[in-house]
Amino acid sequence: MTEPKQERATKTRAMILRAAAEVFDECGYSGASISKIMHRAGVTQGSMYFHFKSKEGLAHAVMASQQEYVELPGGRDGLQRLIDSTFHIADELSSNVLFRASVRLAVEQGELGASDDTAYQEWVQQFHRQLAAAKEQGELRDDVDALEFATVLVGAYTGTQIFSNAATHHEDLPERISLLWRYFLPALTDAETRRSLRISPAPKSAAA
Repeated sequence: MTEPKQERATKTRAMILRAAAEVFDECGYSGASISKIMHRAGVTQGSMYFHFKSKEGLAHAVMASQQEYVELPGGRDGLQRLIDSTFHIADELSSNVLFRASVRLAVEQGELGASDDTAYQEWVQQFHRQLAAAKEQGELRDDVDALEFATVLVGAYTGTQIFSNAATHHEDLPERISLLWRYFLPALTDAETRRSLRISPAPKSAAA
């Protein structure tokens, strides 16, 4: 039975996006090329240009879908879920090429002639939701502004993952995140709440 044209086009686009993510992840934006992506995807030039007109267009498509590539852990909203999410993101950076390429392109976007903080602002909003829940539950100190700290956390996390990638290709990122929380938590919450929090990766069964 012949595959419907629209379904085939959707699959081809997804194949091209994944191939582009792999090449951007390996080579960066400047080292990637349409020909490398076509070869990796196993598509013709016609198929490539039907879906994406340029390398820049491909890069924007990969970068724009950052949060779509990650399913954050469930659980009760609040500080522990926020902490678990930061470790889960670290795991995704090691294992999920689509997400990793999107993050790399967001960092390297000056090479595209772009200046777009959308991906960062989306993470600010994601973290803010957990911090707002923590505030409602009395987990945060009275003088902590949830949105301000979400912004600080995204900036600190971004720098931490860049440093980790340069040093160990993200192998030591969980340890660096533990240190981040070790120094952040005393400014966020009281000693009793801190004792109830785990600042290490969640067990696989608990994270699932």
